[in-house]
Amino acid sequence: MELVKKKIHMDRIASKAGTQMVLEEDVNISDNRPDVNNLISVKGEVVMDEIRINDDRVSLRGKLQVQMLYLTEEEGMCASMEAELPFEEKVNMEGIHNGDTVLTSWTIEDLSVGLINSRKLSVQAMISFEIEQEEKMEQEAAVDIYHEEPVEYRKQIYPLLQMTVNKKDIFRIKEEMELPGNLPNAFNIIWQSITLNNIEFKALDEKIGLQGEMKAFFIYEGEGDNDKAIWYENTVPFSGMIECHGCRENMIPDIRYTTSQCNVEVKPDFDGEERVFCVENVLDLEIRLYEEESLEVLSDIYGVAKEIEAITTDVSLKSLLLHNSGKCRVAEHAKIQNTEMHMYQLVHSEAEIQIAEQTIAESGISVTGVLNITTIYLCTNGQNTLYATRSVLPFQYFIDVPGIDSSCAYHIHWNMEQLSVTMIDSDELDIKAVLNFDVLVFTSKKTSLITEINVTELDMNKVSELPGIVIYIAGTGDTLWDIGKKYYVPIAQLKEINELVSEEIKAGDKILVVKGIS
Repeated sequence: MELVKKKIHMDRIASKAGTQMVLEEDVNISDNRPDVNNLISVKGEVVMDEIRINDDRVSLRGKLQVQMLYLTEEEGMCASMEAELPFEEKVNMEGIHNGDTVLTSWTIEDLSVGLINSRKLSVQAMISFEIEQEEKMEQEAAVDIYHEEPVEYRKQIYPLLQMTVNKKDIFRIKEEMELPGNLPNAFNIIWQSITLNNIEFKALDEKIGLQGEMKAFFIYEGEGDNDKAIWYENTVPFSGMIECHGCRENMIPDIRYTTSQCNVEVKPDFDGEERVFCVENVLDLEIRLYEEESLEVLSDIYGVAKEIEAITTDVSLKSLLLHNSGKCRVAEHAKIQNTEMHMYQLVHSEAEIQIAEQTIAESGISVTGVLNITTIYLCTNGQNTLYATRSVLPFQYFIDVPGIDSSCAYHIHWNMEQLSVTMIDSDELDIKAVLNFDVLVFTSKKTSLITEINVTELDMNKVSELPGIVIYIAGTGDTLWDIGKKYYVPIAQLKEINELVSEEIKAGDKILVVKGIS
């Protein structure tokens, strides 16, 4: 007699930890850059160099890269510079050890740059980190039994979500954008902003499909042109495939991505003129693919000619409660920050989603956050001067999840689908945005799985004490299974003797039991 077993692959978040760090540094303008007259726009990006795991501690090392666009003292001209603020932080995380897997995410909570003088800037930032210890589990469960001797067993079906793929990969996005004929050749890029929006992943056979949009904005110096500021903006779709062994269509993707590199180069067109912007974005991917399955396992077993003891293990089986996507619409009017720098023409707008809180509420998940929008515009001073204003739009989005409770785990991915910024007048903007949310909600059910059996000879003293024939009056909750197990009688025999067409009985039913072993 031998059990047929199947391996179950699951994952769970074993522990979480978080930390905040404040970075402050005075930055000198490099010698090859002109003096600063006024700051226009600032943006930051966290680059992780190392995430090292030791016993009960995670060490984070990286840098905050800050890009600054500013007006120079020459009227109408702008320039940019970059600064790097290195950091190293140790986060206590009890129970973690070298070799464990962690998922690390971060948010720039606040970034501000102040003008000390024309050659020095003050940079202040606060970064929040969240670390999750991921635990992979492999559990065996008995799904069938090989037997020659008579044995009774029953099965139960559990909805199960197995993690079938867990790996890291990269994806390169390469796009070329050629300047339209009404713009001069590009001599030098002053400022660039590359954003990826509306990214979607789809599981296919042995690969993962990816598609989205790349929005590129450049401010540059033109060759032989007298304009003080020249800008170019374009949005191009992109798509591609990621090789993924073991991937199958209809698997559920749970993929995190961060931009590790973004390189921009100006190349000549067919006529040899510098008019083609070549953009290469490198995405670091953390890929997890899940597959739903109805797992049929042995739930109980007893012997007729032998004594069989089932050995069980208590486990939590992970299943999918919800996989859905939704849209959150944000709309608001916003005044410009500096009312002395009136708007004449909008040049470019971009948005960053910053999630403040995610909480499980009754029948769903509540998400609150803000949309940080930077709008670059042309001023009305007649000097072709670029300036920028920042708008902060709060939002709240509720994701309906029937059956959710505090024990459920969930992953939410968000990105920008659409952003529209228009002028109402010289001091006010009309902002409309659509945010995409993709949510996976997991639930766990504790159960006992049969993992081994002990087969021994029947205790004949115990068997001999059982009556040879008996009328058993069913009580509340009694089943044919309980009766057969108690008297070592096959279910089929009980049904035949009592002329039953199914195993269903109710309290008060009289069941004739004839002992099969003497």
